[in-house]
Amino acid sequence: MTDREEVRHSGDTIELDQFLKLAQLVSSGGEAKRLIQSGVILVNGEVETRRGRKLRPGDRVTAQGEDHIIEADDSDADGGDAE
Repeated sequence: MTDREEVRHSGDTIELDQFLKLAQLVSSGGEAKRLIQSGVILVNGEVETRRGRKLRPGDRVTAQGEDHIIEADDSDADGGDAE
Protein backbone atom coordinates (compact mmCIF):
# COMPACT_ATOMS: atom_id res chain seq x y z
CA MET A 1 0.00 0.00 0.00
CA THR A 2 1.29 3.45 -0.85
CA ASP A 3 1.21 6.60 1.24
CA ARG A 4 -0.54 9.68 -0.13
CA GLU A 5 0.79 13.19 0.26
CA GLU A 6 -0.61 16.43 -1.11
CA VAL A 7 1.89 18.93 -2.49
CA ARG A 8 0.83 22.54 -3.09
CA HIS A 9 2.40 24.88 -5.63
CA SER A 10 1.61 28.32 -6.99
CA GLY A 11 0.63 28.67 -10.63
CA ASP A 12 -1.50 26.60 -12.98
CA THR A 13 1.15 24.01 -13.85
CA ILE A 14 4.49 22.75 -12.60
CA GLU A 15 7.02 20.69 -14.55
CA LEU A 16 7.69 17.17 -13.30
CA ASP A 17 11.37 17.77 -12.51
CA GLN A 18 10.53 20.93 -10.53
CA PHE A 19 7.81 19.06 -8.67
CA LEU A 20 10.24 16.32 -7.60
CA LYS A 21 12.52 18.99 -6.12
CA LEU A 22 9.62 20.82 -4.43
CA ALA A 23 8.41 17.56 -2.89
CA GLN A 24 12.00 16.91 -1.71
CA LEU A 25 12.18 13.60 -3.54
CA VAL A 26 15.43 14.69 -5.19
CA SER A 27 18.01 17.30 -4.26
CA SER A 28 19.00 18.53 -7.73
CA GLY A 29 17.81 18.87 -11.30
CA GLY A 30 20.34 16.28 -12.44
CA GLU A 31 19.05 13.78 -9.92
CA ALA A 32 15.47 14.48 -11.07
CA LYS A 33 16.50 13.94 -14.70
CA ARG A 34 18.11 10.57 -13.95
CA LEU A 35 15.16 9.40 -11.84
CA ILE A 36 12.59 10.39 -14.48
CA GLN A 37 14.54 8.88 -17.37
CA SER A 38 14.95 5.60 -15.48
CA GLY A 39 11.20 5.01 -15.91
CA VAL A 40 10.28 4.69 -12.24
CA ILE A 41 8.06 7.79 -12.03
CA LEU A 42 4.34 7.39 -12.72
CA VAL A 43 1.96 10.22 -13.54
CA ASN A 44 -1.69 9.26 -13.22
CA GLY A 45 -0.67 5.59 -13.30
CA GLU A 46 1.43 5.83 -16.49
CA VAL A 47 5.23 5.74 -16.73
CA GLU A 48 6.51 9.25 -17.50
CA THR A 49 10.01 9.87 -18.86
CA ARG A 50 9.67 13.54 -19.85
CA ARG A 51 11.22 16.02 -17.39
CA GLY A 52 9.11 18.86 -18.72
CA ARG A 53 5.78 17.07 -18.32
CA LYS A 54 3.30 19.72 -17.14
CA LEU A 55 1.48 18.70 -13.98
CA ARG A 56 -1.86 20.23 -13.08
CA PRO A 57 -3.97 20.19 -9.92
CA GLY A 58 -5.44 16.73 -9.46
CA ASP A 59 -2.55 14.89 -11.14
CA ARG A 60 -1.07 12.00 -9.14
CA VAL A 61 2.68 11.39 -9.16
CA THR A 62 3.92 8.07 -7.81
CA ALA A 63 7.57 8.06 -6.77
CA GLN A 64 9.52 5.88 -4.38
CA GLY A 65 6.37 4.00 -3.35
CA GLU A 66 4.41 7.11 -2.43
CA ASP A 67 1.55 8.89 -4.17
CA HIS A 68 1.72 12.68 -4.35
CA ILE A 69 -1.38 14.63 -5.38
CA ILE A 70 -0.85 18.00 -7.07
CA GLU A 71 -2.85 20.85 -5.52
CA ALA A 72 -2.86 24.52 -6.45
CA ASP A 73 -1.83 26.93 -3.72
CA ASP A 74 -4.85 29.23 -3.47
CA SER A 75 -3.24 31.57 -0.93
CA ASP A 76 -2.50 34.18 -3.64
CA ALA A 77 -6.13 34.32 -4.78
CA ASP A 78 -7.72 35.86 -1.70
CA GLY A 79 -5.76 38.89 -0.69
CA GLY A 80 -3.36 40.17 -3.28
CA ASP A 81 -3.71 43.55 -4.91
CA ALA A 82 -3.35 43.36 -8.67
CA GLU A 83 -2.07 46.92 -9.02
